[in-house]
Amino acid sequence: MSSNESFKNEPVDVLIIGAGASGAAVAWSLADTRMRILCLEQGDWVKPTDYPSNGRDWETRQLGDFHINPNRRAGPHDYPINEDNSPIKVTNFNGVGGGTILYAGHFPRLHPSDFKVRTLDGVADDWPIDYRTLEPFFAVNDRMMGISGLAGDPAYPPKEAVMPPLPLGRTGQVIGSAMNRLGWHWWPSDTAMATREYEGRAPCINLGHCIAGCAQGAKASTDITYWPAAIRQRVELRTRCRVREITTNEQGLASGAVYVDADGVERFQPAEIVIMACNGIGTPRLLLNSASSRHPNGLANSSDLVGRNLMFHPYASIRGFFDEPMDGYRGPHIGTWSHEFYETDRSRGFVRGYSWQINRGMGPVMTAVNGMSIGRIPWGAGHHAAFRKLFDRSAAISAICEDLPELHNRVTLDAVLKDADGIPAPKIDYTLSDNSRLMLDHAIARGTELMREAGAHDVAAVAPQLYAGWHLLGTARMGTDPGTSVVNEWGRSHDVKNLFIVDGSVFVTSGGVNPTSTLQAIALYVADQIKQRLTNLFD
Repeated sequence: MSSNESFKNEPVDVLIIGAGASGAAVAWSLADTRMRILCLEQGDWVKPTDYPSNGRDWETRQLGDFHINPNRRAGPHDYPINEDNSPIKVTNFNGVGGGTILYAGHFPRLHPSDFKVRTLDGVADDWPIDYRTLEPFFAVNDRMMGISGLAGDPAYPPKEAVMPPLPLGRTGQVIGSAMNRLGWHWWPSDTAMATREYEGRAPCINLGHCIAGCAQGAKASTDITYWPAAIRQRVELRTRCRVREITTNEQGLASGAVYVDADGVERFQPAEIVIMACNGIGTPRLLLNSASSRHPNGLANSSDLVGRNLMFHPYASIRGFFDEPMDGYRGPHIGTWSHEFYETDRSRGFVRGYSWQINRGMGPVMTAVNGMSIGRIPWGAGHHAAFRKLFDRSAAISAICEDLPELHNRVTLDAVLKDADGIPAPKIDYTLSDNSRLMLDHAIARGTELMREAGAHDVAAVAPQLYAGWHLLGTARMGTDPGTSVVNEWGRSHDVKNLFIVDGSVFVTSGGVNPTSTLQAIALYVADQIKQRLTNLFD
């Protein structure tokens, strides 16, 4: 064994698996302990010069090597997912920054009510923590990520804005005015995009290619926010290392991880503490693949809840077409939100609710593809005339519907499908509940009403959206009872006292908003709990 190999196998104090939104946050927070911290990431750094937004073919590449779905993207760092038994397909990214590389930067927090769903509405379960617990960590995370927004949103408790909000643009003005006439809530959204120079990041220049990666560096992906700060504090980040399993010792503690390195060599990394940050699909996959004689049903799975209660957020898309030009694709994808239908109103026929993202239009390629898919652009004669009626003349609303936890919605290991290193692939079994279907129907009806009020002459709606599995939640839930949860109220496994989970797996309920802000706040909260409890961490 070479000296370099020997170094790679030296024990570390903390081993983090996954370098995305939560892995980066927990690494940065723990760095001030001066413990030796190592993060293993199966993907690699992405060079800003490699983003599709550097070239005119950016939309084409969004359908290829930068597709949001790993099965379509099929890159060397991706793992396949059997999602045949799900109407919603997984969207993620494997690399330093994880899903923040390709997300739209929409940055709402869960509402206080989201933590008390059982108490308020008699469904699902209450969280063992609440909004107030996470409030200081939300604030730290907003500063680290550099969030733009406008203080005073009545949908939330008071919170400060780090930077001024994004400009409303034509889309925000038209849709916002229509909401005013209807008497509905709307507000400039909290967005993970710099509106001025911030911590070495340049401000947004309205490229409009946010989901293809931000070459400008205005969008806050963790490769340019948390990770540089963590690495300056001597956290080690090792890329192209695909973890196969978490190992345990005779005392029932996690002893480290077996991984395959960039050269295809299998290695063992010993560690005193293991932290999972692999998202709501990757974390249960790895825990289930870590089955052993001590843990025959998978690691940390005495409750049989690892992989269960998968929540996706079903999306409804309502697109309006206007006679007058709108913003087109220029500018950030999302600039305003509405939480008018967020809280439960049983007269609607369902419990809980949804938020709206107000979206700008699409680039020329996606205008054509979408226009043909919804029957608004024909082949042959009339194609170009129909295209001109749609391009730069549309706006959309995406409804993010709360997905209630159900045991049968789950992640398991596929019996046949494997990744490039022979590790079993995850299999998704997911069905839409009746509650979700009623919520989607309501969102389409109200969204169509809004678009008509805004002046749209034509409205097209799709629900649920196919490639909308951005939010992977609930598969290793948090709770105080080991029989009904996987981790305790501060993220530690009930079964394995030195194993922690900090990603979206720990969500008890999904809320009706994008989860990145909340899951990063949870990662910072868990790190803080670890630091406070270092002297008796494994008791």
